[in-house]
Amino acid sequence: MYDYCVIGGGILGLAVARQLLKTHHGAGVLVLEKEAGPGRHQTGHNSGVIHAGVYYKPGSLKARLCRAGAEATKAYCAEKGIPFETRGKLIVATTADEDLAMRALLTNARANGIAIEPLTGEELREREPDIVGVGALFVSETGIVDYKAVCRALADDIVALGGAISYSVEVERIGEEADAVMIETSAGEFRAKHLVACAGLQSDRLASKAGLPVKHRIVPFRGEYYDVAPAKRGLVHHLIYPVPDPELPFLGIHLTPTIDGRLTLGPNAVLGRAREGYARSAINARDMFNYAAFPGFWRMAAGNWRSGLSEFGNSMIKGRYLEACRKYCPALELDDLVPVEAGIRAQAVMADGSMVHDFLFLESARMLHVCNAPSPAATSALPIARMIVERLGAGG
Repeated sequence: MYDYCVIGGGILGLAVARQLLKTHHGAGVLVLEKEAGPGRHQTGHNSGVIHAGVYYKPGSLKARLCRAGAEATKAYCAEKGIPFETRGKLIVATTADEDLAMRALLTNARANGIAIEPLTGEELREREPDIVGVGALFVSETGIVDYKAVCRALADDIVALGGAISYSVEVERIGEEADAVMIETSAGEFRAKHLVACAGLQSDRLASKAGLPVKHRIVPFRGEYYDVAPAKRGLVHHLIYPVPDPELPFLGIHLTPTIDGRLTLGPNAVLGRAREGYARSAINARDMFNYAAFPGFWRMAAGNWRSGLSEFGNSMIKGRYLEACRKYCPALELDDLVPVEAGIRAQAVMADGSMVHDFLFLESARMLHVCNAPSPAATSALPIARMIVERLGAGG
């Protein structure tokens, strides 16, 4: 019997398992992952950004975790020899209304202790000649990394510390007993004194399999990306972001240099037809029925239909997607956009239609299910893992 079983081989599950081994020396820790390797879903399909924490309420848990996470991620990458770059981000305002919203972000970022510099439109053009706007904010601490490489390093740490990882193992049922948790899987039965589930896109289903009172539903949102054609990969040096819509949990379509030398454009945010289907044609009837049968989904849709239609239009018409970018990067042309595999975000939605923007845990005597880890969970994974392990200690 193991001391701890962690379900989920994304960056958060791996970080939790590593932290358990570092905190509880000699503990038996097992990671179960249904895919053939680590970081195959949300972790492996994101923009690869190390966020600085500009957007979060001053003093909030998300703000603190993001600040700590950015520092911890860079330090970990330096320790492990994982390539990363701290290029900095420009948040670009293109209208007077966006300029006002940008000023609010400036106040917020300074309250969070983030190094940030306001720029005029002319100063913006001096730094990025192909970007236009009435002004911008320069966030020097924002970086880029390959989070799949971070996952591989975390997995190596787990094994080196005496833990075990079993890939291609799907959890079928979870039963809590007086002295243990029983996990029935496609590879047989495992037992552990404690269980931590970091199942991302499947978190609600896994909690249901454990018999916990699940009141939310995971609704998948596709984030569709384009690669910028090789001839224009040097168009920008910094990460280029629009001023975000405060009503939405997404940051808008942005230009992001990647650590392997590409330049990506995206993502948008459209309703997904499959939780783990990354091709444009992917459809999973079970996944669609799952959210369509949930009243909270329709309440969410009713409150966000205008933005939903706009995002759908951008998804269906490449020219509309391009125009969302050309407002700050007019040098881009339609032929510069090369479709690549999408990402999918697990958005937890409650029965009243509200989208969960914070942590959502379901717990029992021997289980802790992370049903929602808010963005930017990849950046914040190491301090989130410490928080979860401390929570386990307090509860056990």
